[in-house]
Amino acid sequence: MMSFFKRAHMQTEEESNTDHMLEDTPFSESMHMNIGRIQKAFFYPLNHVLKTKNVVFPSIGREGTILYLEGTVDADTIEEHIIGPIVQSTFPYEQGDAAAVLLQHVLTVMQAEQVSRLQAAVSHLLNGNTLIFLEGCPLALTVPTAGFAGRSVNEPAVENVLRGPKEAFIESAETNRSLIRKMMKNRHLVCEIMKVNQQETKQVSVMYRKDIANPELVAEVKERIAAIESDAVLTLAILEQYIEERPYSLIPSTLMTERPDRACALLQEGHIVLLMDNSPYALVVPITFWTLFHTSEDQFLRWPYGNFIRIIRLLSIFTALLLPSLYIAVSTFHEEMLPTDLVLAISATRERVPFPAFLEVLIMELSFELVREAGIRVPTVIGPTIGIVGALILGQAAVDANIISPILVIIVALTGLSSFAISELSFNFAIRILRFLLLLTASLMGFFGIALLLTCLIAYMVSFESFGIPFLSPMAPHGRSSKDLLVRPPVWKQWLLPFNLQPIAKTKAKRPGGKSDS
Repeated sequence: MMSFFKRAHMQTEEESNTDHMLEDTPFSESMHMNIGRIQKAFFYPLNHVLKTKNVVFPSIGREGTILYLEGTVDADTIEEHIIGPIVQSTFPYEQGDAAAVLLQHVLTVMQAEQVSRLQAAVSHLLNGNTLIFLEGCPLALTVPTAGFAGRSVNEPAVENVLRGPKEAFIESAETNRSLIRKMMKNRHLVCEIMKVNQQETKQVSVMYRKDIANPELVAEVKERIAAIESDAVLTLAILEQYIEERPYSLIPSTLMTERPDRACALLQEGHIVLLMDNSPYALVVPITFWTLFHTSEDQFLRWPYGNFIRIIRLLSIFTALLLPSLYIAVSTFHEEMLPTDLVLAISATRERVPFPAFLEVLIMELSFELVREAGIRVPTVIGPTIGIVGALILGQAAVDANIISPILVIIVALTGLSSFAISELSFNFAIRILRFLLLLTASLMGFFGIALLLTCLIAYMVSFESFGIPFLSPMAPHGRSSKDLLVRPPVWKQWLLPFNLQPIAKTKAKRPGGKSDS
């Protein structure tokens, strides 16, 4: 046992020494020494991921070595743009300028560059680049040859729309930036690349409109990213939890979207979009309640159609939040509010139910959440079937066993359907959790408990901020905007940018003909 801990301690010290060596070590003129340092950094030969290939430059007879990591590069790119040009090159070299000539006249890729430090070289290898070392040259050439396995651009899986673009973000930040730039061809669109915890391999793309976004807001977002000291930030979902406003709040202060068109629409209003590798979505900051409430389809449909589905969505929010608690309050404390026939019908259905109304609703709500979670976790082919069949069987069996009343099945079903109409995942979770809090207050104080909790919730949302932007603005506090809140005006009237974001430009750009450029 002691020998095991001793070996573990020695291994930890070795890894610590290796990490210290990576901090700031310049390359030497000895190619073999430089390659040895790279191999030691990747624990070669224990780790076989590092691949090397020796080459000879025919025109000068100088030796060279190509290094790359298996699984991160495209082999065809290395053969076509590195090995082929090097072997076939007859360009005349002079003593001492081999690396410069190789970079400018031999390699057929545009983004090749020189690195002179070990840490930078390791970061390039991890990002899928290929290193070229020359004997007698105290630097390395890095060539972009990334070939990580990935999927193609597909339709959105969550934010589906009937009318609108059918492209969604994927796990490649480069592809996601391309999708945004394809939709927004504007020279003012800026993309800054930031490092997380000073690591080249963990980069965040900060995109915003230079002519619209508030510079102080951009600086605030960049400061929060720069202040992260953790090495565990692998995706935007983790980054979100480091930079969000209030970590323990039910109300989200950021927005995740998998649609490039929605990201572009928010960029045009002065929001900031963050992209990162391994994340098939974009992180948008700051946000308001209206950002969570709106969907892409609202703008793509004609004015009456878009407002109709907005009103339906607003009703679904209130239904998902309040319907079960209203049932408990009315059936327990305020029976006089219902018609006599309806009260008698409810009493007749609950006559043989052994549980109070609160416990009855709680059992059904937890059962519905269980069925929903099971439908998500099981394989996609049978997931919807489990959700539908499970709900039908459980509901019918519970009614037949006199555990719950039939009217409660209708209430829970309407509540569940309404929650499905809330497309934003974080907002959906907030509504579902708040529903249980309202159930508790309604069972204790009836309508007074519901009114008290809703008053506290509204007061909290008024005081809540996302990166300094009030959550209910521009309604509370009131500010100038295009009034695209509960209902939207026609698109040709939405010429005013929301003042709550304090954008540089106050209105959307107009073309010479007078049409607003949305």
